[in-house]
Amino acid sequence: MAEEAVSGADGTGEGVRRRDFINVAAVSAAGVGAVGVLVPLVSQMSPSADVLAESSTEADISAIKPGQGVVVVYRKQPLFIRRLTPAEIAEVNKVDAKSLRDPQSLDDRTKPGKAEWMVNMGVCTHLGCVPQGITPDQVRGEFGGYFCPCHGSQYDAAGRIRKGPAPRNLELPSYEFTGPTKVKIG
Repeated sequence: MAEEAVSGADGTGEGVRRRDFINVAAVSAAGVGAVGVLVPLVSQMSPSADVLAESSTEADISAIKPGQGVVVVYRKQPLFIRRLTPAEIAEVNKVDAKSLRDPQSLDDRTKPGKAEWMVNMGVCTHLGCVPQGITPDQVRGEFGGYFCPCHGSQYDAAGRIRKGPAPRNLELPSYEFTGPTKVKIG
């Protein structure tokens, strides 16, 4: 069965065939259907309002004295803000970063000109326990930093893993100092 072409305006017999029109219509309908399915699928992956509300937090650090620290909740997890003493800074800087399991210097872990301020997540990188040591009355381990009571991981004052099963240093969130006594996390 031969297909007939609809005559073109110039009478040459070339134009749009019925089958071409049906193909174009079917592909167009499929495209509209795909967009109709993908838009809700992609939009449901956006963070909800409660997650966006917790995506950043600001902390007042004016009351933190050298050697002390505070715990701030950030994304439903503990975040440690600790003010290092000059002795702690000297002790941390004495260690060759290349000799560590997860090699980072204090300069790598702090903001330029703010080496006394250590801001890191308060979650052990081994199995997610909360280490002790943010306040001077808690166990800080043999390296003067943080001690995880779950499996014995020990971190120094810069949050670098020094002993135990933890594979990495305590994580660093994105943060910035918005003033002399304010830090914005996230």
